[in-house]
Amino acid sequence: MATVREGNKPVMVVVDVQVGVMKEAWEARSVIKNVSRAVERARSEGVPVIWVQHSNQELPKGSVQWQWIPELVPAQGEPLVHKKYNSSFEQTSLDFELASLGATHIVLAGAATNWCIRATAYGALDRGYDLTLVKDAHTTDSMQLDGGVTIEAETVIQELNIAMKWLEYPGLKNGVASANDLEFAVPGGIK
Repeated sequence: MATVREGNKPVMVVVDVQVGVMKEAWEARSVIKNVSRAVERARSEGVPVIWVQHSNQELPKGSVQWQWIPELVPAQGEPLVHKKYNSSFEQTSLDFELASLGATHIVLAGAATNWCIRATAYGALDRGYDLTLVKDAHTTDSMQLDGGVTIEAETVIQELNIAMKWLEYPGLKNGVASANDLEFAVPGGIK
């Protein structure tokens, strides 16, 4: 069982809002606006924002695809975490950054829902953080499976929102909230 963290110190974690990730993402423009709204609210309420940036063969470090989308960029002094795996925690500096901020509650947004958002959400809960998934501020693209089956992006997003709303971990609070209704001071995201 994960150690439950005492207190409520929220930190917003924005994952992989990069050119190559967002170019084919479902409802990208709307999601970008919602991520931006959540980031602006975090900054105005004094909630630290940590930015996570992925690199791999499709997103080579330094390439155009790897860059942040122009509408969302880290402010000076906001921590940057570079990753190579789906979970933002695996072989990165995220644990260190969260510890240095005294974080107990992660507010999560970004892409891609079925890979890096899901892995980071479960990684946060497994490490004892309360979690709020910003339900209208994460996205992915549809997946083509063998046999001609398609899993639509909207379905993947809805499924993770439902899972994060109803999932239970001992001693932790988790939930979902829209960018407009998000309450950083409330673990799980809404009153």
